[in-house]
Amino acid sequence: MIRVLLADDQELVRAGIRLVLKHAPDIDVVAEASDGPEAARLAVRHQVDVAMLDIQMQGTDGLCAAERIAGSAPSVRVVMLTTFGEHAYVERALKAGVAGFLLKDSTPQELIQAVRRVASGAPVVSPQITRHLIDRYLDTEEKPADPRLSRIAELTSREREVLAMVGTGASNAEIGKRLHLGEGTVKAYVSRMLTKLSCANRVQAAILAHDARLLRGGG
Repeated sequence: MIRVLLADDQELVRAGIRLVLKHAPDIDVVAEASDGPEAARLAVRHQVDVAMLDIQMQGTDGLCAAERIAGSAPSVRVVMLTTFGEHAYVERALKAGVAGFLLKDSTPQELIQAVRRVASGAPVVSPQITRHLIDRYLDTEEKPADPRLSRIAELTSREREVLAMVGTGASNAEIGKRLHLGEGTVKAYVSRMLTKLSCANRVQAAILAHDARLLRGGG
């Protein structure tokens, strides 16, 4: 069983997420918190595998809670729940090593799959958030060269195709439809591509795709 902590200062939001996760036979919500300090304490006390934290809560926010959890229980994988207006927090948290980012209006299946993926060690970032962060990056005038660019040569032609589509912010389902591949096959390609490029998440891979100009010519 995947042991989950939910943290949100709105009880109704917690109840909704709890109801969604209750339908997954391999997920057990073992603790709930209404603020950051309580979330950090309960994550340790209940030895959770995944902590799903609202990025903004009264008092100590989700980011501070994530930092406390990382210090006291580094094995806990943290997923932040956010809205479209909070992307500055997303950038800060990605740099801090948060395992996942989901929009609060994600579908029930997306929530369940996100918990399973981060529990297995895989990062999760909503495609909509990926697209926005790419746009913000492209608006930045000065971009230092990334040493990982040379590793793109190690990718197979299919992995480069997948990387190019990740660079557009496409989801696995969208990539599969475009390349005539099953979604499971796309996930495997993305996982291998991230490993070869030493990228922690899709956002980092998307930025590399842009820096390598893989999107030129309609890529």
